[in-house]
Amino acid sequence: MAARTRLSQAAVEERRQTVLRYVAEHGETRIDDLARHFDVSLMTMHRDLDDLAGRHLLRKERGRAVAFPALTMETATRFRENSALAAKNALCAAVADRIRPGSTVLMDDSTTLFPLVPALAELGQLHVVTNSVGLAQRLGSAPGVSVTLLGGHYRGDFNSCTGPTVTRALSRIRADLALMSATAVLEGRLFHPLSDYVEVKLAMLASAEQALLLADHSKFGKTATYAYGTVADYHAVITDTDTPDAELAAIRDLGVPVETVEVETAEPEEPSL
Repeated sequence: MAARTRLSQAAVEERRQTVLRYVAEHGETRIDDLARHFDVSLMTMHRDLDDLAGRHLLRKERGRAVAFPALTMETATRFRENSALAAKNALCAAVADRIRPGSTVLMDDSTTLFPLVPALAELGQLHVVTNSVGLAQRLGSAPGVSVTLLGGHYRGDFNSCTGPTVTRALSRIRADLALMSATAVLEGRLFHPLSDYVEVKLAMLASAEQALLLADHSKFGKTATYAYGTVADYHAVITDTDTPDAELAAIRDLGVPVETVEVETAEPEEPSL
């Protein structure tokens, strides 16, 4: 029997996020079925589930993995932050050189934007305005970066602020660029499950000279409760090459340029012989 190649921590995390998505789609799944589905030992699957349960990403019960409600899965920061990391890194790398020193940049609470932090920290005289506490914390110690945190109603599960205080503050700001993502995109239309976050996104769009939408392929072909316009409100869409062709065509039909980027994938674990 050939030994399995030891996976990197990034590859292990990618597998755990795939397990999380699988459990979320099925509601609950027997642990031994998960081990067979992902072709790992029962001990490895228990370790994966212990890690996910320890981060409050799912519940591990007797012999079963149980998902949290769908709305929480779609929106809560703790679920989103470690999801599709490779795609987020690729999207952020594609826009990093479009941010100019001395500019004012609006950033929403999308965890898709978190990998931009190192690039922003290297720029001088940059003013970032955000409703994301997580982004503000990551950028707060960067020399040359001034951060304005838009205060309002704090939602701890999302680690960000919403409400009229945020939107009023945005109405008094004129930014050079807005960097944003979306929860769901269907045929060029944008959706979000929570109305107060829709209001923040619309206010950011109104306050920026230009706006870029960064969304990986998992966001496409889906809807949520509240619609808030189309990708035509953005100057360009940056996504990855796994986004369905029909969704890319719908964006182009609205006259919006689309840039697709390649995502580096982890080497698969070698199967036992």
